[in-house]
Amino acid sequence: MAALFVVSSILLFILLSLDSATSFQIADPQWHPATATWYGSAEGDGSDGGACGYGSLVDVVPYKARVGAVSPVLFKNGEGCGACYKVKCLDQSICSRRAVTIIVTDECPGGYCSGGKTHFDLSGAAFSRMAVSGHGPQLRNRGEISVVFRRTPCKYHQQNIAFHVNEGSTPFWLSLLVEYEDGDGDIGAMQIQQANSAQWLDMRHVWGATWCITAGPLNGPFSVRITTLSTKQTLSARDVIPRNWSPKATYTSRLNFS
Repeated sequence: MAALFVVSSILLFILLSLDSATSFQIADPQWHPATATWYGSAEGDGSDGGACGYGSLVDVVPYKARVGAVSPVLFKNGEGCGACYKVKCLDQSICSRRAVTIIVTDECPGGYCSGGKTHFDLSGAAFSRMAVSGHGPQLRNRGEISVVFRRTPCKYHQQNIAFHVNEGSTPFWLSLLVEYEDGDGDIGAMQIQQANSAQWLDMRHVWGATWCITAGPLNGPFSVRITTLSTKQTLSARDVIPRNWSPKATYTSRLNFS
């Protein structure tokens, strides 16, 4: 009986360890079928802004040329914003073996993306990178192509999570956009804590990657806590938004998921 108890305990420990290890693992080892198109200029960076609300960030590194619009099944009403995927095409006569890594910055709601399809509408530059060197134009000429994709952790090297205060924010209506989130990239919940308070106030998902709170007057500095959508990891940035905050300003934390 004692030996059976020891064996059972070891098995339980292994199962709990596996569950703990996989519950915070966003990388998907399996490739899944999808389709892809491209938009914008042939070697361009893709959308200017997009439905996620990242604005001019999509035109600069690390977003530059890595942006992608996805169908509603991946966009998830905006909660899929910021997620990262590896995408590669399949035709060995023209496609390279390497995958391109893209960041969800926009939604493609109709056309190729409708009807519950899993579809990526990539920037011209990202689409072309799936081709064998020198064959980007030929690949683009094919229009819609078959691809495979898988989720991958986002990696913003030497960047910490930042919070952009959206235009129009006031002490009674505060709207935030999260930038440079490593790991999951997505957000499932967001809370804010005022100065001299132990209470965390729930923020509401508005659209894209934007969250807001209607209360007030709200008193800074503010701490912000985010919970990822996919693996439910939590990060709290203490006093990241100063007392004298300004709309349209971006405040960088000292933290990131890694």
